[in-house]
Amino acid sequence: MSLLRALVLGVLQGATEFVPVSSSGHLVLVPWLLGWENPGLTFDVVVHLGTLLAVLAVFWRDVIRLVAAWFRSLRGGEVGTDAKIAWFIIIGSIPAAILGFLFEDVLEQAFAAPRWVAAFLLVTGVILALSEAAGRRTRGFPAMRWLDALLIGLAQAVAMLPGVSRSGSTIAAGLGRNLERDVAARFSFLLAIPVVAGAGLFTLLDWAEAPGLNGASAGALAVGFLAAAVSGYVCIRFLLSYLRRHSLLPFAIYCWAFGLLALLAGWLGWRA
Repeated sequence: MSLLRALVLGVLQGATEFVPVSSSGHLVLVPWLLGWENPGLTFDVVVHLGTLLAVLAVFWRDVIRLVAAWFRSLRGGEVGTDAKIAWFIIIGSIPAAILGFLFEDVLEQAFAAPRWVAAFLLVTGVILALSEAAGRRTRGFPAMRWLDALLIGLAQAVAMLPGVSRSGSTIAAGLGRNLERDVAARFSFLLAIPVVAGAGLFTLLDWAEAPGLNGASAGALAVGFLAAAVSGYVCIRFLLSYLRRHSLLPFAIYCWAFGLLALLAGWLGWRA
């Protein structure tokens, strides 16, 4: 793998993991459109670790506070807002874990079908657009309930389909449950931590079974890791500020445009 490809794919993973336009969709469609080979399991592990570093770099204080509050709740201490949010993250992570376990083979087949990925990208645009027409956006973290976490977690599970944005689906679900924009975004990003860590762990286990499928030099791995970490960090910071006052509609339009372009390119053979 060239350093340029590593840079492009690292930026794609880091940026689109958090921007609501589907990282899985871009990592399938962009190499497919450009005629690039699969970068390999090792590269996949490394860029996932880069995005994990990005979200932890932004939310490390929150993570420490939430984990401490969760342990206090286990010891019979007061179950305040922080402890409840920690429990909600656990609840919200369960649907994706179950779906991934039960339908791993089906999901892998979906990743191998770029046209389906492009179609699901169009679905992401619809989800984002509909979220702007639903909800009153008046509830903060203290008003969250376990049902909110479960429904947002179900949206995250659906987003395991390549082309359906994880951040877009979870933020949209939060807005649909009347959460404030920044609350929906922050909970979405916090909910990403166990998912991204789990994805990296399972890919690492796959790599351990087939270590020859690396496909990238040490230099390409380093570039991919740094690109994913830096782009992920920048995009989280940008979105936390952007979503306080702005609509998701520009991202919906982008998903529709890119999805239609990919479908058209597939039908007409406009690929590199």
